[in-house]
Amino acid sequence: MQSKPNILLIYTGGTIGMIKDFETGVLKAFNFKKLLQKIPELKHLDCNIETVSFKKPIDSSNINPQKWVEIAEIIEDKYVHFDGFVVLHGSDTMSYSASALSFMLENLSKPVVFTGSQLPIGDLRTDAKENLITAIQIASLQQKGKPVIHEVCLYFEYKLYRGNRTTKINAEHFNAFASPNYQHLAESGVHLNVNSNLILPKQSTKN
Repeated sequence: MQSKPNILLIYTGGTIGMIKDFETGVLKAFNFKKLLQKIPELKHLDCNIETVSFKKPIDSSNINPQKWVEIAEIIEDKYVHFDGFVVLHGSDTMSYSASALSFMLENLSKPVVFTGSQLPIGDLRTDAKENLITAIQIASLQQKGKPVIHEVCLYFEYKLYRGNRTTKINAEHFNAFASPNYQHLAESGVHLNVNSNLILPKQSTKN
């Protein structure tokens, strides 16, 4: 019997990891160890989820090359133990980080999916849940026991983009990203449709 994919959720900071105190209105960091309690829909995904967070989650405006190295080192350290990785990141600089990681992580045979949100995870109209659930679903996609995606990607508002081909185009709407020079790799609707002819082939030099 084929085992479930193991997915590592890496929280670096950003709106997606915040939850509002409804008495004070103050935003505070979300405890990702209680992820399944807050988002029970994740139990329907056919995968095992573990989480790790930066010791001090950062605002995306403070991202720098040292933080890119930190993300890459987490993935490198955990690479053989997981089948896919989801990086939760502030949206303002997510394109920069996804692009940087796409060049830092060479010869991938597993997916690294960046995602975030425009509204905190606890807001009534939040986009965080859909982005998070689908990003994990994409990271866990397998065919004959092997990951379908083998590159760094960015998922936001129903579309999966190549990580180094994205740009943020809007700070007010959920449809915040675009990839003007390359088609999206997948689209989420009633079904999750992957454009298999557009994704990078599996590299043979790293297992």
